[in-house]
Amino acid sequence: MQLVDGRPENTEGRLDKEIRVYDLLDSLGIIYKRVDHEAAMTMEACEEIDRTLSEGVEKGVAICKNLFLCNRQATDFYLLLIPGDKPFKTKYLSAQIGSSRLSFAKAEHMEQYLDITPGSVSVMGLMNDKEKKVRLLIDEDVLQDEYFACHPCINTSSLRFRTSDLMEKVIPAMGHEPTIVNL
Repeated sequence: MQLVDGRPENTEGRLDKEIRVYDLLDSLGIIYKRVDHEAAMTMEACEEIDRTLSEGVEKGVAICKNLFLCNRQATDFYLLLIPGDKPFKTKYLSAQIGSSRLSFAKAEHMEQYLDITPGSVSVMGLMNDKEKKVRLLIDEDVLQDEYFACHPCINTSSLRFRTSDLMEKVIPAMGHEPTIVNL
């Protein structure tokens, strides 16, 4: 596993949704590092990737948990970014966003709104949410680190860029106003 600068030189065999992420980051002038790897389906699998992404960074970098949630009626959808080692308790989140009975949303909704599949959930999927059906929730601890890591809508690559770029450039470009929560 090797950390490299920017987009892949050869995009053959890469999915369109992944290439769109690189196009967005490049259009915004975001400086990012990339690591290609086997499919990362669990937080444990992300640990080695985190070590690679942390190369040259004093405090280290960790991919946060990205949880795709919905209310009981499946009419309101949420993407929650939370540190990987932080436990998630729905009652604390429900109280802060005024939505009870949160649960994990179905894969069909994930694909419909974010154009991503389970295991590949990423804030970058919001670029595909043209109708703004998904509300972005960010745990305040995610914002404490200098760097942010995520998948480019596919779980065989991971990216690292500055958290300030996420908040000041990437999220505004995707047209989603984040709600900061404390879990």
